[in-house]
Amino acid sequence: MKGLYTILLLMVSNVFMTFAWYGHLKFKSLKFLDSAPLIGVILLSWGIALFEYCFMIPANRIGFQGNGGPFSLIELRVIQEVVSLTVFTLISLFIFRTESFRVNHIYSFMFIVLAVYFAFKK
Repeated sequence: MKGLYTILLLMVSNVFMTFAWYGHLKFKSLKFLDSAPLIGVILLSWGIALFEYCFMIPANRIGFQGNGGPFSLIELRVIQEVVSLTVFTLISLFIFRTESFRVNHIYSFMFIVLAVYFAFKK
């Protein structure tokens, strides 16, 4: 159950992370973002990133073997990367709509699955 909680928390965390890093590009049409100085946009992004950390830190604490979780440190990092790339791809495709899903994306995800396989292989 801790593994499931870890992955769910990582997914929520990565939604916040994606919007903290890239949201200002999508919502640039909002008047206050369009006219805001760079430091204002950075501070807004940091505010969003705070919520990322509110989910990321518990996910890592719950999931880490040293705290009774099911994952090693390397496994946690590999899971984080897979979740991050998956969430980013979905947000890019369905919210930003700046990309189209192509065959090279399928190949790249196949390699990510292989990376997970090798990271978890005992």
